[in-house]
Amino acid sequence: MNEPDSPLWLAKPQLSDEAAAQLLSFLHELLTGFENAYFDQLHRYYASRSPLSKEPRPPESDPNQDPF
Repeated sequence: MNEPDSPLWLAKPQLSDEAAAQLLSFLHELLTGFENAYFDQLHRYYASRSPLSKEPRPPESDPNQDPF
């Protein structure tokens, strides 16, 4: 069975099964930490690029004003 060409431009190191699993776990944790640290900025960036962001937003309500 032929493996497809790797999309990585880096040389693929030889890893044991355990090392590959540990590296994957580390990368997941790194990505999660990055997303948590930069959530607000990432959210603003992607929201500003969304076609839905061009729609007018409903006016914000005043919490001190009686809604009725």
